Amino acid sequence: MTKTIVIFVTASSIEEARKIGQTLVEEGKVACCNIVQPIESIFKWQGKLNIEREVLMIMKTREELFNAVEKRVKELHSYEVPEIIALPITQGSKSYLDWVVKETGHIQ
Repeated sequence: MTKTIVIFVTASSIEEARKIGQTLVEEGKVACCNIVQPIESIFKWQGKLNIEREVLMIMKTREELFNAVEKRVKELHSYEVPEIIALPITQGSKSYLDWVVKETGHIQ
């Protein structure tokens, strides 16, 4: 059975998130991209504490496509070091997971 994953990516704006999400879906690298806004992120960057409003993308794809998704996100993203993390989907609706696999089975 093909392993499916959820990839989280934060972006600086809704426009950036839409551009990245739409590109990845159109290219077949992810089946779906949900955009959640706003989120508040608290982090240190270059020694300075930051509290920023960001947008969260939640994407579903096949595990073997992670590297392709990561590469494309880095090409499209404005951050020097964007958050790109993946978690395995350990349980889920078979029909939904089958759809994820079908939608990502024809990389362009």
